[in-house]
Amino acid sequence: MNELYPKRNILCIDLKSFFASCECVERHLDPFKVPLVVANKKQGNGAITLAITPYLKAQGIPSRTRLYEIPQNIKYLIVPPRMKLYSMKSKEVVNIYLDFISEEDLHIYSIDECFLDVTNYLKMYQKSDYELAQVILKTIYEKTGLTATCGIGPNMLLAKVAMDVEAKKYPNGIAKWTYDDISTKLWPITPLSKMWGIGKRMEKNLNNLNIYSIKDLALYDRGKLKDKFGVIGSELWNHANGIDLSKISDYQNISKDKSYSHSQVLFKDYNERNIKLIIEEMVDVLTARLRENNKVTTVIGLGITYSKDIGSGFYHSTKLDVATDNSKDIAHYCEIIFDRYYEFLPIRKVTVCCGGLEKKEGIQLDLFNSLESRQKEQQVSLAMDEIKHKYGKNSIIKASSLLPDSTAIERNQKIGGHHE
Repeated sequence: MNELYPKRNILCIDLKSFFASCECVERHLDPFKVPLVVANKKQGNGAITLAITPYLKAQGIPSRTRLYEIPQNIKYLIVPPRMKLYSMKSKEVVNIYLDFISEEDLHIYSIDECFLDVTNYLKMYQKSDYELAQVILKTIYEKTGLTATCGIGPNMLLAKVAMDVEAKKYPNGIAKWTYDDISTKLWPITPLSKMWGIGKRMEKNLNNLNIYSIKDLALYDRGKLKDKFGVIGSELWNHANGIDLSKISDYQNISKDKSYSHSQVLFKDYNERNIKLIIEEMVDVLTARLRENNKVTTVIGLGITYSKDIGSGFYHSTKLDVATDNSKDIAHYCEIIFDRYYEFLPIRKVTVCCGGLEKKEGIQLDLFNSLESRQKEQQVSLAMDEIKHKYGKNSIIKASSLLPDSTAIERNQKIGGHHE
C-alpha cells in the first residue's frame, strides 16, 4: 500500500438520534417505538426539531424540520432540549471508549460522534476491527441504553462515509469499507451533499462545474479544483478518491498550536446572506494583529454556532500551502469552509482562528497576484493600521461597516476582542 493509502483500523462511531434517544432512556421509553421530538415548544409551530426518534425517521420525517412540517396525522410527544443531560451522557460514552483505547487514539468529533484508531489494539484483544466494534457498541448499549452505529475504514474519511452511508442499513449498525470499495461504494454517491465535507452550498458550486456525483469529482481535473477552491479543492479531490492522510494525533496537536482567534456572539440571528460580512470584519481584526506582531498564518479555522435552541454547530480548519497575513486570502478560505459545512440554520456565534503562526520573512506570492499588487495591498493595510492606532479603530472604516448587519463600529468601541 503506497503512502497515499495508509492502512489503519479506524472506527467512526455515532450515537443514533442522540438527543431524542437520551430523552427516551431517561423516560424508560424505546426510541424505536415511540414518536418523540426534541424541540422548544415556546417557539410554537415554527420551532426547529433538534432531534427525532428513529421511529419517526422511519415515517420519512427528517431529523431537522419545523414542527408545522410534520404531517398532522402523526401524533408525537414534544420534549424541551436538555443540553446538560446530553453532555453528561456523551461523557459516559467517551469513558467507555477510553476503557478500550488510550486518549491519544480518540478524536471527539462532536457531542455524539467519535473516531477511534484501534490499529494497535487488535492484537491485544485478539479481535478483528469488526469484532471489536461489535463489542464496543454492545457495551455502549448495556451501560447507557443508547444505540450506536459504526463505520470502519483504513482512514478517517472512509470510516466516516461508511458510517454515514451504509451502517444504518444493517441490523447491527456496522459497515466496513476498504480501498477496494472506492469505485463501487464511494463514487456512486449522489447528491454530493450526502458526502462528508460537502454541504449544500459547496454542492451547488460543484454542480456549476458539471460535477454531480463523487465519481465526477474524482475524475475532475485536480488542478482546476485547486485553482477555484485553493487547498480545499485538492482536499475535495483527495476525498473523492478515498485519500485521507489526516491522523487522530493531528487534531490533538492543533489545540497546542500557537494561534490568534476571535469570537463574536451576535445580537440577532444571521444566515448565509449576511454572515460573510461578519466573517470579513473578524478577519480584518485578526490580520491587523498578525501584522502588528509580524506573523503569518498557515492554518485557517472557522467555527459557527447556531442559536441556542439548535444547540450545535461546527468548527473546521484547513492547512495552507503558503503562509499569509492577507485579509482577502483568509476570508476566502473561511467562506469556503462555511460553504462546505453550513446547514442553513440560524447563526448566533462566529469564531475565526489563525493557527500555525510563523515569523513573517517577506511578501508571499501566488500565481494570481503580482509582487506589485501584493506590495500595494500591504502598504494600504499598514497605513490603515497606523491611522487606527493613532486616532482610534473607528477613525477609518470600510463602507460595508455602515451596513445594518455590520457589527464593526460597535465592536471597535469595546476594549479587547481577541485572545491567544
